[in-house]
Amino acid sequence: MKFKKALLLLLFLSLTVVPDIGLDKQEKSLKSIPQHYKNWLENDVVYIITPKEKEVFLQFESDKERDVFIEAFWKQRDPTPGTPENEFKEEHYQRIAYANKYFGRETTRPGWQTDRGRIYIILGPPLDIGRHEVESYVHPARIWSYEGKPEFGLPSYFNIVFFKRRGMGAYVLYSPAQDGPAGLLVNYQGDPSNILTAYEQLRKFNPRLAETSLSLIPGEVPSYGHPSLASEMLLNRIDSVPEKMVDSNYAEALLKFKDFVEVEYTTNYIGSESLAQIIQDESGIFFVHYSIQPKKLSVFSYEEKYSVNFDLNGIVTDPDGNVIFQYEKTFPVDFDREQIEDVQKTSILIQDMIPLVAGDYKFSLLLKNTVSKEFTSFEKSISIPDNRSYPGMTPVLLGYQLKKGDSQQNSNRPFKVGNFQISCQPGDTFHPKEDLIVFFQTLGMTKELHEEGTVKFTFYKREEEFLTQEKRIKQAAQKNVIEKFPLRNFLPDYYKIKVSILDAEKRIILADDKDFEITPSADLPRPWVISKVMPSSHNIVYSFILGSQFAKKGDLREAEKYLKKAYSEVPTSLEYTLNYGQLLFKKKDYQKAKKILHPFSENPEKNFQSLSLLGACCQSLEEYEEAISFYKTYLSHAGTNLNILNSIGECYYRLGNTKEALRAWEKSLEINPNQENIRKILDRLKKKE
Repeated sequence: MKFKKALLLLLFLSLTVVPDIGLDKQEKSLKSIPQHYKNWLENDVVYIITPKEKEVFLQFESDKERDVFIEAFWKQRDPTPGTPENEFKEEHYQRIAYANKYFGRETTRPGWQTDRGRIYIILGPPLDIGRHEVESYVHPARIWSYEGKPEFGLPSYFNIVFFKRRGMGAYVLYSPAQDGPAGLLVNYQGDPSNILTAYEQLRKFNPRLAETSLSLIPGEVPSYGHPSLASEMLLNRIDSVPEKMVDSNYAEALLKFKDFVEVEYTTNYIGSESLAQIIQDESGIFFVHYSIQPKKLSVFSYEEKYSVNFDLNGIVTDPDGNVIFQYEKTFPVDFDREQIEDVQKTSILIQDMIPLVAGDYKFSLLLKNTVSKEFTSFEKSISIPDNRSYPGMTPVLLGYQLKKGDSQQNSNRPFKVGNFQISCQPGDTFHPKEDLIVFFQTLGMTKELHEEGTVKFTFYKREEEFLTQEKRIKQAAQKNVIEKFPLRNFLPDYYKIKVSILDAEKRIILADDKDFEITPSADLPRPWVISKVMPSSHNIVYSFILGSQFAKKGDLREAEKYLKKAYSEVPTSLEYTLNYGQLLFKKKDYQKAKKILHPFSENPEKNFQSLSLLGACCQSLEEYEEAISFYKTYLSHAGTNLNILNSIGECYYRLGNTKEALRAWEKSLEINPNQENIRKILDRLKKKE
């Protein structure tokens, strides 16, 4: 077979919060980092680093993490990723060198610290420089002219003025509001606040400087006697230009997922859009249905075949930061040429779903493209309701298509509700030719509210009521409310839909709203959707997952109900048995835990993970010799473990075998000398010898 050269094909396709560590903590962190990192932060990138990036950088604890961040910092600004050169970085340091060479001559400070240095480093060299330095009636001044970029909040063309205040020292930034024309005049004797008088006098000596003194934006006609508000806004926006040039979300992702992202990924953060929806299925289990849409996709191409592989790493934490659920999934995808061309025109959307027990959580997702070593992420606040006895409703979900019927009735799919599949996409943008699908679930409805209550759908167009429709709650299929609204009469604009649940007296009991947009575009390509068919909600795997989540929340009663069910269904599963055994151990039911784990000890090479828990059960039952046997067999397969070594020492000590106890604890100290409790025990035993 003739091999063709493999390549990465970049497809550009059509974001998501770091805890505020406070200024005091930032100062403390700044003092604690090595000097060269402090210099980088306070000298090299002081004008271009965003507040979020700085906050994240100061939270890293090792030099390796800081080095990775710095590499990622420049990578995010590289205009030509994939090439050896980083033109932005090179240009930035050239600007610093230029500023130091030319702008520090009239001051003791280095040039980069001057006003001209700051503007030059942020905006680069001006298109033109007007020099006004030899006129006896006007203080030395220079006008830098720039072509702006509206996407950064700057006018299409503007000027920056520097002058020597009172004719002395270094050039400083001129402000029409704070300095005014009077500040540019030598020996001006009038009222400095009388801008019109000062302007007329300056205009006699230097007409161009006079015009610029009132407004930095050519063509603007300010009201004489008042400073240009637009000019002041311009000066304030210049410092925020670097923040608009980069998506700082990569910094948050580096910090949050630094233990899960390999080094080769860290400089390749890409933006994404995402959504998450809570849906309870007919079994009563709540699932988090979510989707993530990367803004860029890289695929591997080989002999007219294209492939990509996504790794998903999800983490669910409670308000105290405890991990309640963590998982990894892989989504390998293959395309032919026709399909990849279609993907190029649209985009790709990865969908998934996870079960979750009642509570308030932070749901964080890391998505890695293993082909290109790119990654993206999101974080959502998730609230799963309990078995409530009072009315409630889930948040409103908007979709663009509703399909009925599924050949795999006993399966789960993301955003599948009963027999309906809802097609939805982050961003909530729709086309007039589409239907708007509105979905939510009612929870804990009283019999009276279910029979007599109504659901009211109210559409607003720019805050004005546009359309209203009502339906009886009892018309909904069980708790699922799904309504379809044709959008052909919705002109392109911004809208809001408010969904209200009304009682028999038409009083609003519950309500939720969602903003959406009707696009003026002729077409709205919808993305390729990648998702997996999941087991039916009655599959025993969900009992295991939910039981493990309850255990991590500390609800041992509910945990036992689910974990016992999973174990009873598949007693040959080491994973199910271990988790149930750990729960029994926490409840101090050591004998039962030992009983269910013991069959796995017959094949220690395959099931050695069970041996440490078996040893702990025996130790708690004061069966020390059997515990030692399990512990030693575990070590022979799993390798050195300090806790196991210390437990062996404890068992020998309980048996009165001080010699073997000392041997175990001494070996433990050799591995980790910083065990003061073990060292004290050893010292005490040696004194008795």
